[in-house]
Amino acid sequence: MAGQIIKRGENRWLVRIFLGRDAQGKRRYFNKTIRGTKKNAQTYLTGALRRLDLGEPIEQTDQSFSDFLKQWLQVTEQRVKPRTLEIYQDIAERFLKPALGKHKLANVGAADIQKLYANLAERGLSGKTIALIHAVLTHCFRRALKWDLIRRNPMVAVDPPRIERREMKSLTAEQARAFLQAADEGLHGCLLAFLLATGCRPSEALALKWSDVNLSSGSVTIQRNLTRLIGGKWVFSDPKTARGRRTIPLAGGMLKRLSEHRRRQNEARLKAGSEWQNHDLVFCSPFGEPNGEGLIRHAFLKAIKRAKLPAHFRPYDLRHSAASLLIAAGLSPKAVSERLGHAHIAITLEVYSHTLPGVQEQASERLEKLLFG
Repeated sequence: MAGQIIKRGENRWLVRIFLGRDAQGKRRYFNKTIRGTKKNAQTYLTGALRRLDLGEPIEQTDQSFSDFLKQWLQVTEQRVKPRTLEIYQDIAERFLKPALGKHKLANVGAADIQKLYANLAERGLSGKTIALIHAVLTHCFRRALKWDLIRRNPMVAVDPPRIERREMKSLTAEQARAFLQAADEGLHGCLLAFLLATGCRPSEALALKWSDVNLSSGSVTIQRNLTRLIGGKWVFSDPKTARGRRTIPLAGGMLKRLSEHRRRQNEARLKAGSEWQNHDLVFCSPFGEPNGEGLIRHAFLKAIKRAKLPAHFRPYDLRHSAASLLIAAGLSPKAVSERLGHAHIAITLEVYSHTLPGVQEQASERLEKLLFG
């Protein structure tokens, strides 16, 4: 029998359900004591067998959402990068536990989550931050369903937050030349020029080692990121995407800057003496330690000001500028995608399609010939 009801006393019934055999051939059972009439026990058994047939857990967990989060983070720790784990932990402590922690995991509904999003928006959190929280919750409940802790995933009925995409800004060719000239007047001109000339992410440039640079062949290989952790610690991590490992050819102007930069760095190394930390980094502190993205931001803003360019530009716009200028100059989107290390060319086309010169005009001309001769 798949299930049976056994009387255990006055108004007490044992519902037993056969679950099959384990790897050693031993029978496995689910047991549940029901208080009330035999009809109550039969109702429970019928529902339990139905859920079993549907592939659902017979009973949902009594575990609190807070306890489940702790368990989920422990498992997730083995699967994500250290910085990603810190972000998940921060979201759990600041937003999820205060709002949902005392709820039973099985009782958290779509309305509870939607209310959380509304409250966070009222507090002034950006759509991007709430979207990140949404992604974490999606991972959590997907795992809870996989572990048979819940019968239904509430995230299916949750409307994801709307993200207002920030307008991408790019330097024109004239502005880029003015920026480079202004950057060369500062201490970190080579770093800023490298970001613009290669289109690299700041974290990739800060992790660049001299062993990745081939001045004789005129190329540089990108193969890691520099990740800052809470408390000032730092680690090298893999590139953001599988295609993030790439070799980028360098023009003469960039090679000249790198050669001069290396000469000055060797002078700083001799000056630092035994205090020099040898991490082989191209862009580092006067003592060889990794720089932070705050340094890039500070140097960038000073260069923007010296060049008398609009203050709305951000350091990451150097990456956008490299891509936009290359596409506008006629380089294929595929080549630009490879240079940027995008996971798919579709990303490049989505972000930079508006920079393709005369695309719509060419399309109209070709359609005109096809339709009207």
